[in-house]
Amino acid sequence: MSLRGVMRLGEVAIRVMDMQAARRHYGERMGLHEVMEDAQGRVYFKAWDEFDHHCIVLRETDRAGMDYFAFKVYDDATLTALEGRIRAFGLAVEHIEAGVYPKSGRRLQFVLPSGHTMQLYAWKEQSGNTLGVLNPGVVPDEGVIRGFNINRLDHCLLGGTHIDDNVRLFTEVFDFDLGEKLVDAGSGISLAVFLSCSTKPHDIAFVLQPEANRFHHVSFLLESAHDVMKAADKIGKHRIPVDVGPNRHGVTRGATIYFFDPSGNRNEVFAEGYVHYPDNPTLVWDTNELGKATFSQDNMPRESFLTVLT
Repeated sequence: MSLRGVMRLGEVAIRVMDMQAARRHYGERMGLHEVMEDAQGRVYFKAWDEFDHHCIVLRETDRAGMDYFAFKVYDDATLTALEGRIRAFGLAVEHIEAGVYPKSGRRLQFVLPSGHTMQLYAWKEQSGNTLGVLNPGVVPDEGVIRGFNINRLDHCLLGGTHIDDNVRLFTEVFDFDLGEKLVDAGSGISLAVFLSCSTKPHDIAFVLQPEANRFHHVSFLLESAHDVMKAADKIGKHRIPVDVGPNRHGVTRGATIYFFDPSGNRNEVFAEGYVHYPDNPTLVWDTNELGKATFSQDNMPRESFLTVLT
């Protein structure tokens, strides 16, 4: 696939209720690198093998959840072209000037049918991964890989209303593919949808909820299922609350473990899964196989996984 439009999930802004505890969780425990704190007290992190300056933004407040998520697009001309397409779809678009968000160019901001705030941007300062770009080698400087050995931000799953309208927006306007979906076996209603703009099983997903603008989880990529198990060892060592222990999804085939940050926001570390191409058919699951779709190693759906969102 030629990635010349919307390229990847580049940033997720998470609300936390105790910044000191959140810094310990995302930095010391998970191993993300803290790169700056701004004048408003927001704290920025990146994974080691990402060129861009940051991928996670933490803001301390009295309520957990997500402020916004942002995708990076190929260039400024793409950003300009997408604005017209978003407006034609029927969404209002707000302009955010370059520099309002640190180390970032201008942005477009709009609210999805599901109630979530989404941004698009074309430029963010690149700080590198310590390997350089000339004869870069394969092993970074000592101390760069730490914690859970997280390579990069991978995807997020969001809960809300009108998720089929989100599918139309992402497929018709942003040229994503609907890789997989979960439907109710009786009615055929979409319960969860998984969308890809790359060769990954999904870059973003939405789950149907009675309330708009809910946050299910943010996911970080590890190199292998073995690394998921090693991350689980460290999660146990530090007594981080676990939602679902090491398992594998039927949807996406990813190896996974779910756990919570100190504010109750769900995190995931994820590895493997299949390669997606744009000519792949959409894979459909129904609720007759809800256990297998969610957690294929024991075929058991979890109540908390389906109902706990921030």
